[in-house]
Amino acid sequence: MATNKPTKPIKPTKELGYIKLKEITEEMQESYLDYAMSVIISRALPDVRDGLKPVHRRILYAMLEEGLRHDAKFRKSASVIGGVLAKYHPHGDVAVYDALVRMAQDFSLRYPLIQGQGNFGSVDGDSAAAYRYTECRLSKIGEEILRDIEKDTVDFRPNYDETREEPIVLPSPLPQLLLNGSLGIAVGMATNIPPHNLTEICDALIYLIDHPDSTTEDLFQFIQGPDFPTGGIIYGKKDIITIYSQGKGGILMRGKTEVVEKPKGEQIIISEIPFQVQKSELVKQLARLVEEKRIEGIRNIQDLSDKEGIRITIDLKTGVSPQKTLNVLYKFTNLQKIFYLNMLALVDGIQPKILSLAEVLNLYLEHKKEVVRRRTDFDLRKAKEREHILEGLAIAQRNIDEVISLIKKSESRSDAQKKLEKRFKLTAIQANAILEMKLSSLAKLEREKIETELKETKEKIKILTSILKSVQKIKELIKKEIKETKEKYSDARKTKVITGKPGEILEEDLITKEETIILLTRDGYIKRVKPAVYKIQQRGGKGIIGMEIKEEDFITHFLLANTLDNLFFFTDSGKVFQTPVYEIPEGTRISKGRGLLNFLEISPQEKILNFISYNKKDSETKEEAEYLVMVTKNGIIKKTKLSAFENVRKSGLIAIRLEKDDQLKSARIIKQGEEIILVSKNGKAIRFKEKDIRNMGRTAAGVRGIKLGKGDEVIGMDIIKTQNSKLKAQNYLLVIMEKGYGKRTKLSEYRLQRRGGSGIKTARITAKTGSIVFIEVLTEEEKDLMAISQKGQVIRASINSISILSRVTSGVKIMKLEQGDKIVGAVCL
Repeated sequence: MATNKPTKPIKPTKELGYIKLKEITEEMQESYLDYAMSVIISRALPDVRDGLKPVHRRILYAMLEEGLRHDAKFRKSASVIGGVLAKYHPHGDVAVYDALVRMAQDFSLRYPLIQGQGNFGSVDGDSAAAYRYTECRLSKIGEEILRDIEKDTVDFRPNYDETREEPIVLPSPLPQLLLNGSLGIAVGMATNIPPHNLTEICDALIYLIDHPDSTTEDLFQFIQGPDFPTGGIIYGKKDIITIYSQGKGGILMRGKTEVVEKPKGEQIIISEIPFQVQKSELVKQLARLVEEKRIEGIRNIQDLSDKEGIRITIDLKTGVSPQKTLNVLYKFTNLQKIFYLNMLALVDGIQPKILSLAEVLNLYLEHKKEVVRRRTDFDLRKAKEREHILEGLAIAQRNIDEVISLIKKSESRSDAQKKLEKRFKLTAIQANAILEMKLSSLAKLEREKIETELKETKEKIKILTSILKSVQKIKELIKKEIKETKEKYSDARKTKVITGKPGEILEEDLITKEETIILLTRDGYIKRVKPAVYKIQQRGGKGIIGMEIKEEDFITHFLLANTLDNLFFFTDSGKVFQTPVYEIPEGTRISKGRGLLNFLEISPQEKILNFISYNKKDSETKEEAEYLVMVTKNGIIKKTKLSAFENVRKSGLIAIRLEKDDQLKSARIIKQGEEIILVSKNGKAIRFKEKDIRNMGRTAAGVRGIKLGKGDEVIGMDIIKTQNSKLKAQNYLLVIMEKGYGKRTKLSEYRLQRRGGSGIKTARITAKTGSIVFIEVLTEEEKDLMAISQKGQVIRASINSISILSRVTSGVKIMKLEQGDKIVGAVCL
């Protein structure tokens, strides 16, 4: 049972020692903090001075101890791993080998620190062979990081079992943190630093030595940004400068691509990929897009990469846009990726801090100054020690006969040493050096050699002393060493930097611009198909099936549009709805299509009366004012500025106020100065100027466009573009009648009238021809006519095969129809 009595303190015993009572929450907090700091300092984060984590530092130092320099014989990786584990890093062998492997991979590090022999993995994500199969040694630049470590340039500390010492940090002649970057996840924090170009870093360091107050922006006259080992392209130089100033942010990367012409279509070649992207996974992503039909027009994908470099080829079908294909790849694959920079490193070996580029280089220079100072001090001590010995040897040379006599008369070495010290006032070190002097040094040349070396040593001491006393001389020495390193290891930049940003890839950027035909039935089924599926036939033929429809349903609208257009749908309630053409699913020639309710938020009671296509981008580039002009079956016409329809809501927007017995029949985009032609089903036409209609608001009803006879109604409207004056490109009016007849008539036969009149005759309507169902003003661009019947039959014929006839004629047979069928629409291609 629980008790509220306080726990009695446990008395100390000889076996247990003192036990201190403590709250478990307090103990957990302290223990977790100790663990977190251990991970941060001793495992996950790099030191800003040498850019290395403890495991990498220990591997490199252990390899140097084993004599595995860049020109030494390769040794089994297993031997290196065993040495590191035994001497310095008492952790798992897998972690140590993984760290060693990464330092040998030229696709992971910009400047590999280890030379590997054998299978060290690949850019495809293949893992390295087991360490018993691979061999390694230090690379030239890896050896450079350890240069002068024997000269007391850095501090050492006892290893884990205090049997030897290990360096706390490496001398590092260049900022390894920036050269090869770093990636690490600690407790509650992470670092992700990209690699950079050695030449650029060297130039920035030299400039920073002379201009210590430089900002990150100042340094970007030398450093362009990350330089990834896999190449690629990065974007937005201004944004990159901001990111490096703050020490964190996202940098947009893309693979390098090229488009080449091939006999069967264009080919995209990927020759470089973004950093840290597995090539095999990228190829799988490409294949998956094709399988899922999220991208079309790709014939074949091949990975032709070899030891010379990456080469992924994507063969496109004829007519497919390479840029649209690339947009899809950028959007849905790792061909485009964000590198999230987080320049977190340990300052003074203990404090994790997010640093700007300027701070990283300044902290490195402080480390470099300390290394140079300590190395110079070490060389000075050694030079003074040598000077001391040489001075003793010189005294001995000048008094060689007496020295020999004194040694011969001595009873022992120690006796001779004491006599030499006393006679010539030497130190024990000098006397001992004289006793170890070889007889060959008595030669004249050897005596001169000692005098010369003594003189040179005195001069060296003078130089080293002056360096230690002058901050400026230390700076000049650092600049000289950086320049030498630059000359030795300088190479060209791999990653290209684009100043501007590519911008957000919008949905329309992924769509190939091409003509398409939209079909809509009375019951609201809609689809789009490529015009190419309908082959050209002779005029007067039966045609082919264009859409599978239910018995009680029939096709009501037929429209030619572009995949990048928007569709305006007009309903019997006077509303307009909008959807992009590319959102209408593409179907086969005989497929049924999908319900319009999937794309528009219209009520089941609303009926689509008409729809038109409209390209917003094209409109934005035009200077002339544009209007949407609408006409109803009762001849009412209305003109409203197109800008009033810029933001059509999902739930629709009022476009026109309709009378109860009226319906919208046609809508067109018109510019100032153009003309309008209206045609009725019983063969009347009227042509008038756009300025005859005043501009009205969206909710207005409109004005009379044509005066209709009993039982007549407007079936169509088109625009006559007169800016180029003499109608050279628009000299015909095409008229199609419901029973398959049609004709072309010169526009010059239609005189200009005022709106609201009865018009003039445009065709002779008989029982054989049926009423007019379609009209269009022809330009030189139209080559073919496609007509569709109520039952879904489609014919495609050359427009030139349709006879040019006068206004009062009936026309010629265009399409042979079945009993009870009739033409409901047409388009000109």
